[in-house]
Amino acid sequence: MGGSRFVQKRYSSNRPQMNGAVEAANKSIKKILVKMTDTYKDWHEYLPFALCAYRTSVCTSTDATSYSLVYGMEAILPTEVEIPSLRILSQIELSEAEWARSRYEQLNMINEKRMTAMCHG
Repeated sequence: MGGSRFVQKRYSSNRPQMNGAVEAANKSIKKILVKMTDTYKDWHEYLPFALCAYRTSVCTSTDATSYSLVYGMEAILPTEVEIPSLRILSQIELSEAEWARSRYEQLNMINEKRMTAMCHG
């Protein structure tokens, strides 16, 4: 009985040309993290936000976001839910006058909250 030998194999991607795209994506995400973090130790706390920023940013080579390429539509950002953008309003078909009035009221409310915070803070 001969001893069995384990053969160590290295597996590489079936599409080595994709390595450049992966490296470019990683480089972009790293740049975002560097701008967001104070020290290299807290990068993991900001990773979900950096990935969201990367996925919702337009890529110059495809002229689309990676989110839209995967899901077939653009992401709705949390800020667009709180303060609707023209893109969101056009989807729910509000008139321009209604949008302007609603936006004016939202801005006034924000200003009131700011003033309240300054007076009581």
